[in-house]
Amino acid sequence: MTTIDDLMRLAPVIPVIVIDDVAHAVPLAEALVAGGLPVLEVTLRTPAALPAITAMKQVPGAIVGAGTVTNARELDAALDAGSAFIVSPGLTEPLGKAAIASGVPFLPGIANAGDIMRGLDMGLDRFKFFPAMAAGGLPALKALAAPFGQCRFCPTGGIGLDNASEWLAFDPVLCVGGSWVAPRGVPDKAAITAMAKAACGLRPA
Repeated sequence: MTTIDDLMRLAPVIPVIVIDDVAHAVPLAEALVAGGLPVLEVTLRTPAALPAITAMKQVPGAIVGAGTVTNARELDAALDAGSAFIVSPGLTEPLGKAAIASGVPFLPGIANAGDIMRGLDMGLDRFKFFPAMAAGGLPALKALAAPFGQCRFCPTGGIGLDNASEWLAFDPVLCVGGSWVAPRGVPDKAAITAMAKAACGLRPA
């Protein structure tokens, strides 16, 4: 069975995707997968998000999940659309319990020690650090990670090509989330594939 840890280790960047038009979904997914980024987070921020997940999961090699999942109702809708994993901006007990009960790989958002402790109480130890830059940046994550050695993280929020490698050099960071590789609008497949390839080269040797 695929775990959230498995997915976090597949590529250094998880594209954070906002889809406004379902017609953009498949070409965007094809370009990202061609560039080496197979794990795709489609945020539930637009009406097109759920049908986009259903469309994108048909792309060979794509592993498509839902982001910005905030409650059990949205979790169910994302799973019905075919989501292979779930990402949330924060962690509540009702959502955490529902995600765990579903068996889906789940990456909840945390921003402080209390969030991490709540997750650990539920048996979770893989987290999205969000909003990464606004929550204090890499120094804040280093301070948070120190007492929680069993935890691994995917920082998201304010991370781009210019600073991603610095985050990835910190051992508890398995990957980063970023929207820069998946700009909104009509996909320029060649440009997106090139950005994805550049992102794949960010992981330190």
